Amino acid sequence: MGQGDVGIVGIGAALGARRLDLADVAAAWGRSGRGSLAVADTDEDPLTLGWDAAVAALDAARVPPGEIDGLWWGTTRAPFAEGPSWVHLAATLRLGDSVVGALCCGSPHSGVEALLAAADAIATGTVERALVIMSDAPRPGLGSGAEIALGAGAVAVVLSHAGPAKLAQRATRWITALDRYRGDLETDTRESYDGRLFREEVFVPTVSACASALDAGAETRWSLPDPDGRLAAVVAKRLGATVVSTATRRHAGDLGAAAAFAGLIDTLAEPGVSALCAFGGGRSTAVEIAVTAAVPGVVAASAALGSAGRPIGYAELLRARGQLVASGERVEMAVPPGSAMFVRDNRTVLGLIGARCDNCGAVNFPPGVHPTCTTCGGDKFTESELSRTGTVQTFVINQTMPAPFVAPLPLVCVDLDDGSRVMFQGQGPGDGIEIGAPVELVLRRYTIERGVPIYGWKVRARAVAVDGGGVEAGVAS
Repeated sequence: MGQGDVGIVGIGAALGARRLDLADVAAAWGRSGRGSLAVADTDEDPLTLGWDAAVAALDAARVPPGEIDGLWWGTTRAPFAEGPSWVHLAATLRLGDSVVGALCCGSPHSGVEALLAAADAIATGTVERALVIMSDAPRPGLGSGAEIALGAGAVAVVLSHAGPAKLAQRATRWITALDRYRGDLETDTRESYDGRLFREEVFVPTVSACASALDAGAETRWSLPDPDGRLAAVVAKRLGATVVSTATRRHAGDLGAAAAFAGLIDTLAEPGVSALCAFGGGRSTAVEIAVTAAVPGVVAASAALGSAGRPIGYAELLRARGQLVASGERVEMAVPPGSAMFVRDNRTVLGLIGARCDNCGAVNFPPGVHPTCTTCGGDKFTESELSRTGTVQTFVINQTMPAPFVAPLPLVCVDLDDGSRVMFQGQGPGDGIEIGAPVELVLRRYTIERGVPIYGWKVRARAVAVDGGGVEAGVAS
């Protein structure tokens, strides 16, 4: 089926902030290992990674959130097994409350499902501009091969009726067989039962048949699924295809729902024919993309997928994933996440929307906590979207924190570029945070409370360009 009237007008990408040395994992289980993976930090998950990529894609496409009328999100593991995952993401992106779309989840195949669902909505006239997010941050089983294969990252694209890269033909094949999966009431992702059986009778024949059905030319640049770091080469040899996804797989790992698109991002920088193939849940889908010019955002997206990140040890990663939990007291929030305070303030807190006093002009945030102006006591306000950039007014770094918080934990007071002043946690240990430093607000997960992920904003240092193309401030970690 062709999809020539749907094009990509902007792209963004993100990787988990930490880098895991696979030798550290192997040593814990008496094995050998080499290389590294991009993994999520304590405050990252598929939603926050997707937000990072989506903001970059919207900026690259020069499309304000108010002009997006469809949001499709694909992820293996949504933040809520059942719950408002999609609306939380939409709120943080400041999308309108009439935006349509869907959450596709349950396997790595969900990323391409979201992409094609959005493309079909544009082709049929349901929406004019769609934002597609493909993200994953898995939790593999302890001691499994997935621990040294699964990375964390996201890709987002803005689709419209025209663009420098157009979605073309597609093909799908499926087989009733288990691959990676997670059963009901389980928290960790399991591997396929028999690796050789999976390779020889499930993965290679299904993916090869799907890619062959696309009938792509010999010059096509392929991004192929690679669950163990070797299978893409096996499929490529069978097809006689040129694979371009190897470098991303080697650097970041298997990015799940984001893997197929992440693997071909570099090819979107120049004219040619590219193709991606996704696999998961027993399904394989291939999509051809005809590139006529560089897609806006491709250089920054490529850099994001090649970023270095901060090292993390295996034990620290297990704590971040909740697979290694200390005994003792845990500090719970005084207010349940389903209470009236959250219901009434979620939209403004997640959307970073303040209330500007009609009397004195001061911005109060969050509005629900401040029914009267903190400056003059006035009670008449106008909603105002807060800037996400500013400078540090002051800060403190806490060196000791009770669980579930992790020390060192910075608290940063920021003067935003719109004149408002806010205070949030800093990201990570607070690298680059100093008085007067330029910073930006990024969405992160603060904690999981009573099974509910709690999202909010954190402060990180941002790069500032100066004359001559240099950088004045530290690059965001």
